Amino acid sequence: MTAVLYDARWIGNHGIGRFAGEVYRALPGLTPFDIKRRPFHPLDPWLLASTLRTLRPHLYFSPGYNPPVGWEGRFVFTLHDLNHLRVDDNSNSLKRAYYRYLIRPACHRAQFVLTVSEYSRSEIIQWSKASGDRVVNVGNGVGPPFSPEGAKYDPGFPYFLYVGSQKPHKNLHRLLQAYAQSGVSQDVGLVITGAPGKTLALEIQRLGLTRNVSFAVAKRNDELAELYRGAVALLFPSLYEGFGLPPLEAMACGTPVLTSNVCALPEIVGDAALQADPMSIDQIADGIRRLADDSTLRCALRGKGLLRSAHYTWEKTASRIAKILQAARQ
Repeated sequence: MTAVLYDARWIGNHGIGRFAGEVYRALPGLTPFDIKRRPFHPLDPWLLASTLRTLRPHLYFSPGYNPPVGWEGRFVFTLHDLNHLRVDDNSNSLKRAYYRYLIRPACHRAQFVLTVSEYSRSEIIQWSKASGDRVVNVGNGVGPPFSPEGAKYDPGFPYFLYVGSQKPHKNLHRLLQAYAQSGVSQDVGLVITGAPGKTLALEIQRLGLTRNVSFAVAKRNDELAELYRGAVALLFPSLYEGFGLPPLEAMACGTPVLTSNVCALPEIVGDAALQADPMSIDQIADGIRRLADDSTLRCALRGKGLLRSAHYTWEKTASRIAKILQAARQ
């Protein structure tokens, strides 16, 4: 019988994927469970339970939000946030049902539910009505290659950086409007990770920013670290985050950060970043201007950010998880 079966299918180049990969590397003794079916397949909770009945692990541990439905064994799963419930998107009706009928009961059946911030922990407890000692904040971390030392991305001009998806809650339309309003676009470009979606491309064209906004693909962490290091600052005015890895990674690279004053973001960045109301284009624009014009401010944020990010390590996260897994096996 496997002691702890780990759902390694979550490992990848995304938020949960980063957490999954770092935890797997930092925790010895995990047996990887990795099959071709994606963990976020709609039928995975039932298919997973069937597989677990065959494998019979002492404990199943998922770094993602897929609980096994119909399996009576011990399990620990990770609910990073309630994004699918909190973000106003009518297309999320099926996801809302998934949370209500699968994840909420699992919060009561699991030995423990892991999450990554006190903000998310409070939300999960309030929403699920699960016992407070069952929901545990293990945090996120940052480590190599995210550090000030190393190569820097150089497109031939100074640039602000946005890292993340183009989903509505990431607030890119207000970021672009604020960037246009700030008046600094002729001096400092804006680099966005990924490729431009149709809606975003149209918005850039409408605002007259076609020559000022460019895109960069970072398939590996070292490429992403180069983007952070080369930037004047990271702009991350998200409407909802259960943690927010890009601000932490930017700070670890010595890059100043402008982010939101809502959800988990103030908890993560503290006084080491500029904060703005993500609904206020004026506030975001003001922060952009300050970061473009004030080298003293950028220097101060760089120092504070390096100190702040040093408190978040994957070793600390792994140590917390190890204690939880030990308790869950007893």
